[in-house]
Amino acid sequence: MKKFAAIAALSASALGLSAGASFADYTLNILHFNDWHSRIEGNNKYESTCSAEEETKGECIGGAGRLVTAIAQERKKLEGQNVLLLNAGDSFQGSLFYITYKGAAEEEFLNQLKPDAVTLGNHEFDDGESALVPYLDKAKFPVVSANVVPNDKSGAHGKIKPSIVVEVGGQKIGIVGAVTNDTPELASPGPNIAIADDVKSITAEVEKLKAQGINKIIAVTHIGYNRERDVIAKIPGVDVVVGGHSHTLLSNTDPKAAGPYPTMVDNPDGYKVPVVQAASYSKYLGEFKVVFDDNGVVKSASGDPIFLDKSITPDPAVLARIKELGAPIEALKNKEVAETTKPIDGSRESCRTRECEMGNLVSDAVLDRVKGQGVEIVISNGGGLRASIDQGTVTMGEVLTVLPFQNTLATFKISGKDLVAGLESGVSQVEDAAGRFPQVAGLKYAFDKSVAPNAGRVKSVEVMENSAWVPINPDKQYLVATNNYVRQGGDGYKVFAEKATDAYDYGPGLEQVVADYLGAHRPYTPKLDGRITEIGATTAAAEPAKPAETAPATAAPATESAKPAETAPAEAKPAATGPEASPETSHVVAAGDTYWDLAKKNYGDGSKWKLISEANKDYRPRRLPLGATLTIPPAAK
Repeated sequence: MKKFAAIAALSASALGLSAGASFADYTLNILHFNDWHSRIEGNNKYESTCSAEEETKGECIGGAGRLVTAIAQERKKLEGQNVLLLNAGDSFQGSLFYITYKGAAEEEFLNQLKPDAVTLGNHEFDDGESALVPYLDKAKFPVVSANVVPNDKSGAHGKIKPSIVVEVGGQKIGIVGAVTNDTPELASPGPNIAIADDVKSITAEVEKLKAQGINKIIAVTHIGYNRERDVIAKIPGVDVVVGGHSHTLLSNTDPKAAGPYPTMVDNPDGYKVPVVQAASYSKYLGEFKVVFDDNGVVKSASGDPIFLDKSITPDPAVLARIKELGAPIEALKNKEVAETTKPIDGSRESCRTRECEMGNLVSDAVLDRVKGQGVEIVISNGGGLRASIDQGTVTMGEVLTVLPFQNTLATFKISGKDLVAGLESGVSQVEDAAGRFPQVAGLKYAFDKSVAPNAGRVKSVEVMENSAWVPINPDKQYLVATNNYVRQGGDGYKVFAEKATDAYDYGPGLEQVVADYLGAHRPYTPKLDGRITEIGATTAAAEPAKPAETAPATAAPATESAKPAETAPAEAKPAATGPEASPETSHVVAAGDTYWDLAKKNYGDGSKWKLISEANKDYRPRRLPLGATLTIPPAAK
């Protein structure tokens, strides 16, 4: 057991120590933030750059100015107490400031904030060592990561510490860092930086700290809430986990939170470990209080993240500096490219778990650009979409905020079988809202996340041929487009790197492709059209809304024999006036569709729904899958 010192304490008490010798609790206040993603300026409600008008209206959230103010305010409140400020990585990538300054702007404000320790996120490796090494050279704060291992050829060699020991209020605190294991898939650390296993690296470093007599150890990790909660917090000797990577909001008051703040986890050594994250984009500053007993055991942990909204006044000196840094990119930001009739949802929550409007826009734009080359299918990684776009005028700055990675359009040939394998990998981490989730064009697929990852979650894949949706042919070679990052195996699409032929990764910039498409379709209206279906999640939405119009009895599979039969309508409704369908047509199932409604629309008579049911025997009438293509036969004579 880690906390064996409690026994010694009891023994000493029994021997009758002097009245002056006693044990006391130790309270540590921890401020933290994670996944800043270059949000130097404030965010609006769509998580894109907040305008001056929105700032005047009090609608802006986060940004460097509010971070500086909020941290200064909390330090002042806690003056005389024990305080740490920690950052859990991914300060790089996500705005025009990173595109322009490659981490220097983010580092300038981090240096001003004076964190006690910062770990590296996967996005700190996006530009390899060219951005990382200057960041390490100019950092006025310790950078900790036990599983980032540069060799002696790397410019990062000797500049990243696996752990540090800080003294706060007379007590020594060990801080160990780590980045997600799949950083080589997500970014570009290069040939001279290895990413070792997170658990083995943290465990080894914790043992070294314990050997020095350190009994309070904090893991500052960029690994993701689920793994931080289920794995990292259970490493013997870890007392607190301050995390990042999954952009998770934990809260005791917000109903949208993924869990309580802190989340208390049972460590196998018999004590509780608080786990925290503070969402992302500088929208929140995490703050919690940890009380340790004299043996380093956490007795309690409490707090809640602070929402950095209009109640936090941005630091005026920081705003002036932001304006100065922004001058060279202002003209580009303000260039008008299009307008939209509605907001385009590009939120992380949507684009990494289901069909999203921004995924459709980007995928459709790519397909439109290369359809003349015979490209049939587009795959876009949801993690490549970094913001939404609000209604009205669209600027190039907004497009670049959505697509900040400077990816190029890439094309390649691949078999239907290997393309499905790519989709299977793409939905393998949907529970964690991983960036590999596939947004698509020219293709429809359905998946079931109740199936184990990489064990057949993808249940159907259809492609467009001769203006009709048909099942994908596993043996056919398809011409596919994506971005260069995904084509080269990024975000878990290793099969594309290994199996693609005739690959070309050097097409136009993705942001320009999207800007051109928006301009050509001005005003642009965002859409969802059922190209991605989650089996099970859409059942309720696809049920007929009217109990009196239920579908006919059908033979249920043996596994469903206990279910009540589905009966036909007791009496047919009067025929509604409307056109009779003449030649055979098709219909893509949308939420709320029923055979009765489709019959009414196509035949003018809902009671003719049996015609549609009989023409689509693969689908149960009360379980119409969203995105499925139905045959609508001619009306009976």
